[in-house]
Amino acid sequence: MSTITTIGKGALSASISSKGAELQSLKLSGVEYLWQADPALWGKHAPVLFPIVGSIRNGRADSAEGPCTMDRHGLARINEHELVSVSDDGASVTYEFVSTPETRAAYPYDFKLNMTYTIVGEATLAQTFRVENTGAVPLPFSVGGHPAFNIPVEGADEAYEDYEFRFAESWTADCPKLVEGGLATYEDTFRTVDGSDTLPLSRELFRYDTMILDHVPGDTLSLVGKRSGHGIRVDFPGFDYLGVWSAPGAPFVALEPWTGHTTLTTEDDVLEHKENITILEPGAVDERTFTITLL
Repeated sequence: MSTITTIGKGALSASISSKGAELQSLKLSGVEYLWQADPALWGKHAPVLFPIVGSIRNGRADSAEGPCTMDRHGLARINEHELVSVSDDGASVTYEFVSTPETRAAYPYDFKLNMTYTIVGEATLAQTFRVENTGAVPLPFSVGGHPAFNIPVEGADEAYEDYEFRFAESWTADCPKLVEGGLATYEDTFRTVDGSDTLPLSRELFRYDTMILDHVPGDTLSLVGKRSGHGIRVDFPGFDYLGVWSAPGAPFVALEPWTGHTTLTTEDDVLEHKENITILEPGAVDERTFTITLL
């Protein structure tokens, strides 16, 4: 049975479920910033993505160790994670997900994934992915976060369209389009940011499902209400991509740091060949952290 653990420090609190080690709540001074998983629109809060981000073609890929069969975003989000520790000050929690005969049937590799959530500032939560290759062969994988945030922020006298994305500097972004089966193509792109350090939030941005931003300036992005100044900033050094997504008509936006992305239409179906896949040698550890700051 899944359990919920809540950490807190000062005015900031976060609750995490053992199912998927998924963030369930993120509150500042009692205000809920995290989407509360209305199943009529999208029944998740912030899934953990591992060992793939996005989709593999028809849910299947080959690998050096045999066939892989996984739905979108992989295995971590659908499995129970063991609660390993809560810090003495109650501001940090760590979960563990290890390979089993069941996971090896879908993804024929041995691994250990530790997810740690730590309050690191008055309004900042850090989410750390620690992947260890516990097997005897190189481990191909990607990791990613998928936190969705209430837009408008709870209690703010604003509309969805009153928000804007703010970047560290002016830049131009051409995003690949997502096509049938959840694959992406850079052969047909759409421009989102055009020589600017801001981008107004609109439903039109999600006409191709997800904006996949590549090498965002400064590895940081804010989504802020232009009138209230309330919103979210995500800082994601070590994650080359940021997915930005919202469901049709839904009052949330997901800001998703990724190390990899969905399979491209131009790629073959070998896991090790995927663009930006991480290959981890036996016994090695890969650790990545992104932070969420509530504004």
